[in-house]
Amino acid sequence: MQQPLASSFSYCCDNGWVNGARFIASPNHDQRPDHTDIDVLVIHAISLPPQCYGNQYVEDFFAGRLDANADPYFMDLAGQKASAHFYIKRSGEMIQFVATHCRAWHAGKSIFKGRQQVNNFSIGVELEGCDEHEFEDPQYAVLGALTLCLQTAYPLIATENIVGHSDIAPHRKTDPGPCFDWNRYFKSI
Repeated sequence: MQQPLASSFSYCCDNGWVNGARFIASPNHDQRPDHTDIDVLVIHAISLPPQCYGNQYVEDFFAGRLDANADPYFMDLAGQKASAHFYIKRSGEMIQFVATHCRAWHAGKSIFKGRQQVNNFSIGVELEGCDEHEFEDPQYAVLGALTLCLQTAYPLIATENIVGHSDIAPHRKTDPGPCFDWNRYFKSI
């Protein structure tokens, strides 16, 4: 299935889904606390196994169906439950796992501007990648278009509230890493 052009993304406020994204259901989410404003966008990077691309392992992990025996690295992930709202593959294909009004489990123990549990008030976007590799042009195009779409739906997600995982969990995480071009990304939005 061919991914639509990034400019064709639109947000459906009624159900929390972005039109133009492929949908894979994740069981790894729950409801946000009542009366929580969504005002932060967290950019992540992930590859499974590390530095390996073009497979289904990230999708399987977020969908709760990763075969721990498929790679020795996956033994450490056995029993872990994680998800993100969105995952953008190196090709630019975008997958949505969790409706935006729900809480995805992407940030873990985290803090932003004195507020703990960033999952409560954020949307998480994973990019297929790692600290050691440049991200691809289609990923920047799709991430920029998605960000604009989300900012329309959630006006409190201002540019100063768009952060990397490393910004909200600096002692645990390094992603999206030094190869992510923040200037390029911010120019696209």
